[in-house]
Amino acid sequence: MTVATIDPDVLVDLFSPFAPVTVRRMFSGFGVYRDGVMFALAIGGEIFLKCDAESLPAFVAEGLTPFVYATRRGETTVGSYRRMPEACFDDEDAMRRWATLAWQAGLRAGVARRRRPVTPP
Repeated sequence: MTVATIDPDVLVDLFSPFAPVTVRRMFSGFGVYRDGVMFALAIGGEIFLKCDAESLPAFVAEGLTPFVYATRRGETTVGSYRRMPEACFDDEDAMRRWATLAWQAGLRAGVARRRRPVTPP
């Protein structure tokens, strides 16, 4: 399935075994949110899930590649988002497992951002 054929309602349905989600347009794709935390990115014909140091080994073990996009200077890799496993499209248990990993990574990222000290100007 490609993002070109997915509208926001399809993303809401796709992630429904995991939790109620909201979808917001982002660049040329969509961000997928649970409780205000972005945990998935639908762009460039693929869906990518949020990961961090704690969840990365699970993504790597499955051979899930990072989000890469083209710039004027070449390609940029965003290691904090990895391709969603194909099983998530057909298997509700797989969707719950992987979306939970992604959402937890999003929660941890939000906590880390709030803990950063504010540097005076």
